[in-house]
This record gives sequence, structure tokens and C-alpha cells, in this order.
Amino acid sequence: MRRKLHRLALLVPALLLPGCVATAVAGAAVAVVKAPFQIAGAAVDGLTTSQEEADRNAGRKARQEREKAEKAYRKAEKERRKAERDR
Repeated sequence: MRRKLHRLALLVPALLLPGCVATAVAGAAVAVVKAPFQIAGAAVDGLTTSQEEADRNAGRKARQEREKAEKAYRKAEKERRKAERDR
């Protein structure tokens, strides 16, 4: 009886192991097949600008131009006040 249990204890893992190995091999195969598409997708993403990125860049540029104009206005206003004081 003990011998049968021993054989059964060895047989069960041996029957279950091939499924794990097959799953691991299939997962690796899928990863190998997907890799070129993921690389190509990353390259396309790097070379193109999405609408969200374009909007963000346009907003940044408008904000920088507005800040530059405000700075120029403040500088001109400061010079005007200084010129009035010096009269």
C-alpha cells in the first residue's frame, strides 16, 4: 500500500508538469512574435505627434509668448515711470 502511494505521489506531478512547461513555452513564443510589433509601434509613437501632444505644445508656446509679452510690457512700463521721474 505504501509503495502504491509513493508511485502515485511521483506520477501526479509528472502528469501535471508538462502543462506548465507547455504554457511557459507558449508564453515565450507569443512574446517573441509580439516583440517586432511592439518595437514598430514604439517607433511610430516616437516619430508622430498625437493631437493631445500637439495641443499641449501649442498651449505651452502660447503661454510662453504671453509671458514674454507681459515681461516686455512690465519693462517698458518701468522705463516709462523712470523717464517721468527723471524729468
